[in-house]
Amino acid sequence: MTLKINSIGLNKEPKDTTVVVAMSGGVDSSTVAGMMKKEGYNVIGVTLKLYNESKEVAKSKQCCSGQDIMDAKRVAHKLDIQHKVFYYQNKFKKGVIDNFVESYLKGETPIPCVQCNKTVKFKDLFDEAKNLNADALITGHYVKSITINNRTHMYRAVDTNRDQSYFLFNTTREQLNYLRFPLGRMLKSETREIANNLNLNVASKPDSQDICFVPNGNYVSVIEKFRPDAFKKGNIKNMDGKIIGVHDGIVNFTIGQRRGIKISAKKPLYVVDINPDTNEVIVGVKNELIKKDIYLKDLNLLVDEKEFNDEIYVKVRSTGKLIKSKLDLKREKVSIKLLEDEYGISPGQACVFYSKDKYGEKVLGGGWIKR
Repeated sequence: MTLKINSIGLNKEPKDTTVVVAMSGGVDSSTVAGMMKKEGYNVIGVTLKLYNESKEVAKSKQCCSGQDIMDAKRVAHKLDIQHKVFYYQNKFKKGVIDNFVESYLKGETPIPCVQCNKTVKFKDLFDEAKNLNADALITGHYVKSITINNRTHMYRAVDTNRDQSYFLFNTTREQLNYLRFPLGRMLKSETREIANNLNLNVASKPDSQDICFVPNGNYVSVIEKFRPDAFKKGNIKNMDGKIIGVHDGIVNFTIGQRRGIKISAKKPLYVVDINPDTNEVIVGVKNELIKKDIYLKDLNLLVDEKEFNDEIYVKVRSTGKLIKSKLDLKREKVSIKLLEDEYGISPGQACVFYSKDKYGEKVLGGGWIKR
């Protein structure tokens, strides 16, 4: 008897298929757990406790807090599925928070969500799912995955306003073959509708808006907590090298920032560069933020090099647009030449590569922007 391929692409009956669902306590992952349960899969919900939150964090709209863990437990109870909590505070501190702080000290603008996906959520959660003998790891991310010839590829979500492919560029090919993203073909409004139909208590829960361990978006307070020695006064210079002001620490600034410079000028001034070696902030007018050439490090490619055409598309920030570009993989320094103007590109951010085909906008990989 030939078994029909199930909804997650496996040649097994749902009742004989065990899936681990990463449950953050939000509406997306809770809905995914409900969908899998309704389809008859053997579902194990897993929630990660990543940090010990302060009162400020507990009150703000962030993921992975103590309240979120309780919400995940309630959803699991409602769905009558197993639920496990893993305590990863130490791993999260070393892999994500320490990196976050050190990046700012280097004059970079870090993306902790990418580091979290790389070092904890997919690496360690991947291992936990394997230890539970799960056939697949399911998440509530808004990305599409398409399997062709036994190889899974990642695409931007149908709901481009919710697309999270930028944050997942560091996923490995092995992980992609094991991961499933049921929400990639759905709109957020459809997700909430399903949650309502399942009578989940989180159906109307607001989305998390801030970095999970940063209270109310105040990243400087995190640096102050872990590295109080980081706030050293230094010079603010213009593009000609002239000293025009003094700052209270380079960690207070990011590339493209306008507020907080506190220098009057004929035209608005923006942070154009940050030099951690000299402890200087360089400012200039908006046009001086334009970059055409970007250099990258620590590449992660999700496709073979032969799939890279002369012209690809890149995103250089999570909220940015797709920019036509040319990628040079052959030089010692991997470089991107942007074919359109882009402002305020910062070291420490990711540059993610895309191509377009009949299935949509395909993620080719990416790397970290360097100086």
